[in-house]
Amino acid sequence: MEEALTRPSNRILPSLGIVLVAGGFIVLSWLGYLWLGPTQSPYQYKLVEEGGVDKFNKLGLNAWSDLSISKHEIVVEGVDQPLAVGYLARRANARPVMLDWENRSGEPVVFVDGKLSELTTLASAIAKHVPKNATILAWWDTSRQIKLLTGYETVFVSHLGEPHIVPSVWRNKSAAIEKYEREFWGGPASAEESQKFKRFTDALVAEPKEGAAILRELTGGREAYVAVHLSDLYKLGLMRPDRLGAAYKDFPLQGGNVHGLSGLIKRWSLENNHAAYSVHGLSENLVRAYFLTDDKSGNTLLTKMLPFTTSNPLEFQELKLVYQYGGYWVYKIPSA
Repeated sequence: MEEALTRPSNRILPSLGIVLVAGGFIVLSWLGYLWLGPTQSPYQYKLVEEGGVDKFNKLGLNAWSDLSISKHEIVVEGVDQPLAVGYLARRANARPVMLDWENRSGEPVVFVDGKLSELTTLASAIAKHVPKNATILAWWDTSRQIKLLTGYETVFVSHLGEPHIVPSVWRNKSAAIEKYEREFWGGPASAEESQKFKRFTDALVAEPKEGAAILRELTGGREAYVAVHLSDLYKLGLMRPDRLGAAYKDFPLQGGNVHGLSGLIKRWSLENNHAAYSVHGLSENLVRAYFLTDDKSGNTLLTKMLPFTTSNPLEFQELKLVYQYGGYWVYKIPSA
């Protein structure tokens, strides 16, 4: 389902409702939502299982044997199946970090779907090739993951919770959701860190030269790198719809027919008058295509850093591309 990222000021994701697929049948259930009062969060993080990395072998975290892992489901009262499943990690008594997230409702809820194998490969590459005294800039959730897995200094260390990704039917519960999220993840970030993150989004939606200058400002002239992911386009579009017009649609990859899928995505883009697109494989059977809905959105720092049909990261001059894997693109921020 395509989600046009034109957002109301309260930053609640538009939706026609959450559709759960179970046993081949589509199940719609909002009884739990209807029973809740306005001060209650419509969902909860339910702890399912916890232990060391050896208990969760499929996650591929053997290189980080000191981590504690917990599996959580996001559940709604009255709905039989979880809306999403996530794996949190922490070291000792530190606050938990979301490492892997799988949405099961047909659209992103709370977090965007990730590929943990891409993240661990990125972390290993940073640890191997980036100087230990360097600073890393990335979206706040990616920053926390990188810091946990590499120990490197990141500009953002807190769970900032922006943007709020929930269905529109929960719009009147935004205050309750924000309160629940703060309590679960360990309190709000400092005003200084929140302001720096706003400045980071300013950089990403700015024209490339101006945006690169803001990144240098945020890192204080130190040796620094910025890591972006294709899904950042979705999140940035939710936060800054006035500066970035974006949309996405998931396409099934049937029988590995890449050429047929490419034609289908191109045709969809033309039929919807989109200006450009890029793709990211969510799994062996599913590809997510991200679209720019107007020409001006193609001249932002973020879109120039990503491989859209109207951009080429290898030729980007304002930052220096140093690494790419999966949906991640890493650039060195040059000194002024």
